Amino acid sequence: MKVLVVYYSMYGHVYTLAEAAAEGARKIEGVEVALRRVPETLPENVLQKMGATAAQKQQEEVPICSVQELGEADAVIFGTPTRFGNMCGQMRQFLDATGQLWMKGALVGKAGSVITSSNTQHGGQESTILSFHITLLHHGMVVVGLPYAFQGQMTTDEISGCSPYGASTIAGGDGSRVPSRNELAGARFQGEHVARIAQKLAS
Repeated sequence: MKVLVVYYSMYGHVYTLAEAAAEGARKIEGVEVALRRVPETLPENVLQKMGATAAQKQQEEVPICSVQELGEADAVIFGTPTRFGNMCGQMRQFLDATGQLWMKGALVGKAGSVITSSNTQHGGQESTILSFHITLLHHGMVVVGLPYAFQGQMTTDEISGCSPYGASTIAGGDGSRVPSRNELAGARFQGEHVARIAQKLAS
């Protein structure tokens, strides 16, 4: 049983959530978890001007995902920052290359889930995840969210991401905010939940 966590993270927020989701999936016995990132599409000089170089270097040890790996997994958790309420261009370009998987039905019946990050509390987290689901449904995947069994998403004591659609975090306008304990707990819960659903689907 293999769970693949595939993400793009410019400043490291989605990367941190992805690691937490992978950690949660590893709690399930017999589940192998692989963490992968999608290819970068921006040139180095642009990343430098955007102040993303340090975060990119932090992720260099994470292997680049191949399209073939998606077909080999039993479940895939995707991570993307929001871009005007949608997934980022890097993730979109990666998914646009999955036509051969679609033609073969390689992802049909497999669990698919999404985590995200935005700069602000109302920066499009839910619309990003919901619009991402469209691609998963076109591939015939079984969409898995973050159920209210994770009660942390009901908190009103703090500003926090996470919704029934998936775990999320808030980076802040300058990117200085890091994922909170509650948001990381949501990602871990989601990873474990996806792994359990994948096992049931496989059986």
